Amino acid sequence: MTETLLSVRDLKVSYQVGKGSIDAVDGASFDVPRGSIVGLVGESGCGKTTVARALTRVIADNASITGGQILFDGQDIAALPEREMNALRWRDIAFIPQSAMNSLDPVYTVEYQLNEVLRRRGGLGRRQARARCEELFEMVGIEAGRLGDYPHQFSGGMRQRVAIALALALNPKLVIADEPVTALDVIVQRQILDQLRDLQSMLGISVILVTHDISVVAYVCDRTVVMYAGRIAEAGPMDAVLMEPSHPYTMGLRNAFPDLKGAASGVLTPIEGAPPNLAFPPPGCRFAPRCPFAVETCTTQQPALGMAAPDHRVSCHRADEAAKLRQEAARTETWLADV
Repeated sequence: MTETLLSVRDLKVSYQVGKGSIDAVDGASFDVPRGSIVGLVGESGCGKTTVARALTRVIADNASITGGQILFDGQDIAALPEREMNALRWRDIAFIPQSAMNSLDPVYTVEYQLNEVLRRRGGLGRRQARARCEELFEMVGIEAGRLGDYPHQFSGGMRQRVAIALALALNPKLVIADEPVTALDVIVQRQILDQLRDLQSMLGISVILVTHDISVVAYVCDRTVVMYAGRIAEAGPMDAVLMEPSHPYTMGLRNAFPDLKGAASGVLTPIEGAPPNLAFPPPGCRFAPRCPFAVETCTTQQPALGMAAPDHRVSCHRADEAAKLRQEAARTETWLADV
């Protein structure tokens, strides 16, 4: 059995808004095995980025972790004092932001910014840091002669490669990438994803890839965690979750993207409606108002995250009918009817 590097258990993250609070993440549980790429997927506003930032404990001033555990190498980092947590950041857990330009300082060269990490956090000397900078640039496919350039002198794809180099600078065990290819054209997206996968395999690191694009998950990830309205809808091996989904939301996501095997399959089918306002979440299953398969129990009782199959978990009252629901979900009229 593959050893688990990160285990998230019943994680809750709340935002203080006015006189009340909003649970942006409400009881999320999932695992990240060592040496794997785990895709965290869902629509905008489902809590993906909040989870990603909670794992590094770099969250908004009005946000707080209000429950659960984040077990990293067996240690609950949700309960660590800030000084100890700060020692883990970058050394053991690194973050690749969505917009590389916003994460790079425009008034300093890329080498200066890499050196700041390598010398201040890594304790390297000047020559060692220079050698490591060249090594990192070679790893991400950029000529070492570009180290003296400023961020604005790089293309969008190359800036994202620089962000990857920064994340890998101190050989972390876990890299969290938040929508790392969203702002790039599709050709560059594939190049970056290929490189990320190659580096993960070469270095043996674990990666959490946050994305709204289920086709990205299908292309690069080993495992999939599907989020909806702050909760986990489904989680497990990529093939099991995306090819034989047990949750109607995952089935709907598949229909909304081109065929995962690349075949022409006609018109894409959207999921009507939008995720609920988490200030006033609906009772029961939060996907029920948009689900064509919802029954009365779905609107009154929250489904537990149970086992759909070995190593495949799902939160749905009708999970035992998944094979039948998949057939119905494949029909466009199922999703276009009033739910």
